[in-house]
Amino acid sequence: MEQLESIFSVSELNEYVSLLLSGDRNLQRLQVRGEISGLRRHTSGHIYFSLKDTGATVRCVMFAASARRLTFIPKDGMQVRLSGSADLYARDGSFQLYAVSLTREGEGELYARFLAYKEELRTQGAFETARKKPIPPFPSCVGVVTSPTGAVWQDIRNIAGRRFTGLPLLLYPTAVQGEGAAAEIAAAIAKANREKRADVLIVGRGGGSLEELWAFNEPAVVNAILDSAIPVISAVGHETDVTLADFVADLRAPTPSAAAELAVPERDALAESLRKCTARLARALGQGLAEKRHALELAIGSAAFARPTQRLWEGNQRLDEMRQRLQYVPERALQLAGANLNAQLLRLRGGSVQDILSRGFAWVSEPSGKSVTGARQAALNQNLELHFADGGVKVQVIRNKE
Repeated sequence: MEQLESIFSVSELNEYVSLLLSGDRNLQRLQVRGEISGLRRHTSGHIYFSLKDTGATVRCVMFAASARRLTFIPKDGMQVRLSGSADLYARDGSFQLYAVSLTREGEGELYARFLAYKEELRTQGAFETARKKPIPPFPSCVGVVTSPTGAVWQDIRNIAGRRFTGLPLLLYPTAVQGEGAAAEIAAAIAKANREKRADVLIVGRGGGSLEELWAFNEPAVVNAILDSAIPVISAVGHETDVTLADFVADLRAPTPSAAAELAVPERDALAESLRKCTARLARALGQGLAEKRHALELAIGSAAFARPTQRLWEGNQRLDEMRQRLQYVPERALQLAGANLNAQLLRLRGGSVQDILSRGFAWVSEPSGKSVTGARQAALNQNLELHFADGGVKVQVIRNKE
């Protein structure tokens, strides 16, 4: 009779394979060289990652006790040599390596390409703040370039709906990893710019390894963001994930959810701000009206308002007085001017030489014309001239008498 094959439960099968692997001495003390990918740290201190080469990938775990002995900080893209063992994780039937130590052998090919292209873009000025466009505070439409089936699109829709109900969201569906993803992302950004329906674009995806996020490091995507007339918010992966799209975008969000909060204003906050502005405006208008009303009340209570006819009469009286003064001023001025002129003429007439000589006086001078005003100035036998009103005579001094 033919013997029946053994029937295992899933747990029994995994346990059996695990025993086989643990019994292989070659798998218990091995070294594997590869590039770190998809590294994540647990709060317990354990490190979970994958090692890959051009042809395959294997899952790895390093427990906290071993992780604390590391002399460097492992990151995606690093080329390392793992020392440890291989086994089957019985719970989910996955083959994985248990790392005891890691030795850094250099940066992986992808990470080296990342750094080289990053340096090239930096020297071209692609990261300069001056070329970045401001994000509009009140967009009429938000465009989203991402996978239609991923959690990113749903998260952005939920957050946008909560912050501003009714704000249009426009999805530009695209692949976000794998072959051809970079071309699709670049084409979606270009399409959004041609349509000009969105005021801001969110370009992103969820977290992943360097290889999974690589489309956002490709020149096609980088150039599409640089050429975009619409401001771009990069929202690729988690906060620790960094791509070249983050550097060239107009704004980098740590997560897609944060990008939605940066792009979509909060309606309730805007309404509250509008309410406060309206209240301030009402207070200002009320204060202005109160001041005008007070001024009007003062005017109504004034004498001019209460007795306008009297004010008019007083004004007419002042006008008559001014007219009289205007008539009196020129007459009085002429009188004063005439009197002043007569006084000046009298002074001139009374002080002239001819007028003095006509009253019996004479003017004594030397023959040279120099006046002689005293007896002491005349010398004995000196010739002098006497000037009268009707002529003159020449004389000689014969005696001095004081």
